[in-house]
Amino acid sequence: MTSSDPHAVYQNPLIARYASAGMAELFSDQVKFGTWRRIWLALAEAQQQLGLPIEDGQLQAMREHLDDIDFEVAAEEEKKRRHDVMAHVHAFGVAAPEAKAILHLGATSAFVGDNADIILLRRALRRTCVRTHALLEALAAFADEHRELACLGATHLQPAQPTTVGKRACLWAQDVLMDLEEMSRLAEELPLRGCKGTTGTQASFLELFDGDHDQVRSLERKVADALGFEKVVPVTGQTYPRKLDSQVLASLAGLAESAGKLASDVRILQAFGELAEPMGKKQTGSSAMAYKRNPMRSERTCALARFLISQADGIRQVAANQWLERTLDDSAQRRLALPQAFLAADAILILLTDVVSGLDVFPKVIAKRLAQELPYLSTEVILMEAVKEGGDRQDLHERIREHARACAEQQRVEGLDNDLLERLAGDESFASVKDRLDDLVDPRRCLGRAPEQVGEFLDETLRPALKRHEERAKTWGDDGVSTTESLRV
Repeated sequence: MTSSDPHAVYQNPLIARYASAGMAELFSDQVKFGTWRRIWLALAEAQQQLGLPIEDGQLQAMREHLDDIDFEVAAEEEKKRRHDVMAHVHAFGVAAPEAKAILHLGATSAFVGDNADIILLRRALRRTCVRTHALLEALAAFADEHRELACLGATHLQPAQPTTVGKRACLWAQDVLMDLEEMSRLAEELPLRGCKGTTGTQASFLELFDGDHDQVRSLERKVADALGFEKVVPVTGQTYPRKLDSQVLASLAGLAESAGKLASDVRILQAFGELAEPMGKKQTGSSAMAYKRNPMRSERTCALARFLISQADGIRQVAANQWLERTLDDSAQRRLALPQAFLAADAILILLTDVVSGLDVFPKVIAKRLAQELPYLSTEVILMEAVKEGGDRQDLHERIREHARACAEQQRVEGLDNDLLERLAGDESFASVKDRLDDLVDPRRCLGRAPEQVGEFLDETLRPALKRHEERAKTWGDDGVSTTESLRV
């Protein structure tokens, strides 16, 4: 039973709630089967150029009906034939009867299906790269603005040596940049399946060209050129190696890893009160607790990241379980995983770009949290200065350890403030630096080169990489339009 009412049947949330309309359209039936028809046209044009008896009128008929797909005709044919490719060969023949006799000549289902998949994967990668570029631009601006804002560092989620808000953002950006470079590499190097025949031997095409191997090689090169690919998979079985799917989704899973880390950090820091993701004026944090401001975008990002990683894991299983020249148990999982992985990546990038672009930073809370821990974190500086004044390093270390433990116990059990500096000032072992303690706990002394590292990373690594990507993306034509679409957050 079917229903025309969208509220009466399940709707995929990736399309209904999260991803952009552009990415959803890319994996639509209209684009998929329109791509099939363009592949059939490229094959027929190449075959004509190489001497097969294909008339200009047949090619023109194909060109005139690339997008007017009668899905009802195709659906009826698929019910009878139980074969989607042959159903659409028939539907194309109905639309362009002059070309019916030469459609799909010498080709297999994988010729049209796999080559179309590669084309759509490359387009989706390019769109994802453009959105990733936008996220990195936002991270660069945030890091630059807060490069000198000292904050409490954390290892094991415990207080650690200070860093800066901008330096922490550089850690996020560095991860995402690695993802951009891998996805961009794949977008540049992804090969077409080409014209390989039933089991990859090109036997049908060799038959068409009366045993002329050079003609068969020329055919594949012409089809690849027509479809915009420099590379073709050197050898295949019936399909292109499913390892390619695995590599593509691994790059998206890498993006999900970086996104999960970034969003988790935002959630933690919002819990600490140091920063907060943007919140709409009418946004409600809780149906019961009206005061709440929850990091909902970051939480959603973490959820989508887990989902995306799971899709990559499943596609690895597909690649590992293709028997000999191929089995069809890849079909259902690829239909689900490939589009949904890109839809999830698209949604993640929309969310995170929105979050990073609107992060609220609270310097006074950051300074207060840092001040509470700074006396502990400055003990190494105090120790070194006291040694310079003639103190015994081991004795001084022991005195600091005792005072620090007593201070920490007082804080935890009695809820009192940190009085470590007062304790050290009253200890004769530190008399030589007593009058300098306030200067020695200046957070700037503990930051090392964090502010300088931000500038160096932005100027020497991130911005040059973004410039290279920007130049590369100019050659991608319409495959980068997704960033101009409205963001649904």
